[in-house]
Amino acid sequence: FIKEVVREMTAKAGQKCTAIRRILVPHKQLADVSDAISAKLAAITIGDPRNEKVRMGALVSRAQRADVLDKCAAIGRETTRVFGDPTAFELVGGDKDRGAFLPPMLFRCDDPDGAHNVHSVEAFGPVSTLMAYRDIPHAIKIANRGGGSLVLSAITHDPAVAAEIVAGSASHHGRIYFNDRTSMAESTGHGSPMPHMVHGGPGRAGGGEELGGIRGAKHYMQRTAIQGSPAMITAITGEWVPGSPEIAAPAHPFTRKFGDLVIGETIHTASRTISLEDIEHFAAFTGDTFYAHMDEEAARANPFFPGRVAHGYLLLSFAAGLFVEPNPGPVLANTGLEGLSFKKPVSPGDSIAVRLTVKKKTPRTDSYGEVRWNVTLTNQDGDEVAQYELHTMNLC
Repeated sequence: FIKEVVREMTAKAGQKCTAIRRILVPHKQLADVSDAISAKLAAITIGDPRNEKVRMGALVSRAQRADVLDKCAAIGRETTRVFGDPTAFELVGGDKDRGAFLPPMLFRCDDPDGAHNVHSVEAFGPVSTLMAYRDIPHAIKIANRGGGSLVLSAITHDPAVAAEIVAGSASHHGRIYFNDRTSMAESTGHGSPMPHMVHGGPGRAGGGEELGGIRGAKHYMQRTAIQGSPAMITAITGEWVPGSPEIAAPAHPFTRKFGDLVIGETIHTASRTISLEDIEHFAAFTGDTFYAHMDEEAARANPFFPGRVAHGYLLLSFAAGLFVEPNPGPVLANTGLEGLSFKKPVSPGDSIAVRLTVKKKTPRTDSYGEVRWNVTLTNQDGDEVAQYELHTMNLC
């Protein structure tokens, strides 16, 4: 925690939109934290950044230095400065008279509830203010006094505290960053959002967001909603939509190369009846003896089941047995599935069949591409019992 605060105060001489400006600590730890931060700041060498011994350089201009000092004066009317004297600090290289150098300055506010400037005035430099809280609701109240920020960092190992902070402060902060003893070593830090995150905040933080990563590019792209029949949407997007026409496969699709497969190409398998012996064997073989599969009376008492039912993963296994082509061919690997849902129980004596449809194709290399398949399981009445998207890698 101490290291994070000092880094955020001194990196780029505190000239960061995410620099830590207010440090909230439990009342009992205020003095210890103040001493620890001051000790770390005392080790920061200031001066010409070309000198390897220097850890913090100048502000961007003398005008900025003057602005920071003006803001410090406003903050100082409600606080006590506990570290850093802008009129007396050592410089390693550089020129105090001509340069825009300032030391890191730490203030302490003893009455954060009655203060105003410490919450509303930002000295855009190596400046931060310590203040104490009594309990978590008090900490949330103080944090929200800022009127909107880019990021709030909370150092806690208690999930209940984290949840309370989110519920109380999310409306006032664009990002809430939690860290504890398990994540500290690999964390990106208070001021280092990942490019795919939202970087912005409400109120004084601007009320918008900055753009980073691929998600940022989407704001510069025109987006148009396309409305039409499933067949029309499939034709336009190149991705099969349920309800679109099915194209009869000229051969088993697992025997056809990536380039030969057509979006919408479909096979319908033969059916397979699920017996009670199948369910009991699967339970014994896998160890999944959940009562809905093994206890008729208990299963009937469940509002979702008519009695003993087949395991969902038994259905997936039998489905694979129905649609897989076992011989070597263009299919290199099954790389996963998405969107699995079980829609209707399958009882002993029911039958299942599979519809396998080429949903989407994405080239990956010159040698192979990814095929996404829509897999739908139906029972003897034509009712859907399960559905998912299967992913395979296929030779081109």
